[in-house]
Amino acid sequence: MQFNEDELNSRPLVDGAIEMMAEIDPEFPAHWVQLKLSQLAQEAEHALMEELDPRLRLEGLLRLFYREWGFQGDHQQYFSSDNVFLDKVLERRKGIPVSLGALFVYLAQHLDLPVESVGFPTQFLLKATWPEGDVQYINPFDGEFVSTHILRSWLIGHRGPFTELKPEYLETQQNHEILVRWLTVMKSALLREEHFTDALRCSDLALLFSPGDPHEIRDRGYIYQQLDCSHAAAMDYSYFIEQCPEDPAADLLKTQVETLFDEPLTLH
Repeated sequence: MQFNEDELNSRPLVDGAIEMMAEIDPEFPAHWVQLKLSQLAQEAEHALMEELDPRLRLEGLLRLFYREWGFQGDHQQYFSSDNVFLDKVLERRKGIPVSLGALFVYLAQHLDLPVESVGFPTQFLLKATWPEGDVQYINPFDGEFVSTHILRSWLIGHRGPFTELKPEYLETQQNHEILVRWLTVMKSALLREEHFTDALRCSDLALLFSPGDPHEIRDRGYIYQQLDCSHAAAMDYSYFIEQCPEDPAADLLKTQVETLFDEPLTLH
């Protein structure tokens, strides 16, 4: 699969996510997800399109999505891959900000609502920009409106007391940038669950977005190591050491590289 950034940015975010997930998991039910999304969009249109005031229509969609349909953030298993893959999110009606937010944006666009994605430093956010010029921010984890005061407090908790809420933190983010962040979360979840083959596909996809990224190649080396591909792991670690010699991890990996190259070559 070739990820074309312009194409990804011109289509709904969920479309790119579905293609990405089908690439990572050969059994991902892409067609079922698309049918389920169409069904939800039709239900939302039937329930809300007669509301002519777009602000009230947005409030109606929030009520429908989070209260009537019961979508919610998963507090118990936040880092589970079930919260990342859209089929599981639709089945369980639980997710994390990026997966819930992507579904909500898809539905909002069907209702002609000006809802867009924001790659806020602490988490994925939604914003509605109204013709009058005012902006509302929504936390997709629970569907609540959040003030800039709350956003500033999130930042302070994340980065320290002297952090400023810069305007660029609240800019609309393009789909390909969101998908890269989503992919990182997906890879972390799969690694935690020791699904190393799927995690390797995540890493390979991430390198389509950022070819030659030494940190991504280092991570891929770790995955190769878990899959007993010692020489491939050593090659990736060596690349990272060469590109980032000052990184503290470089010295630690040098010893591993020597050991890995000493292991017999395994053909998979």
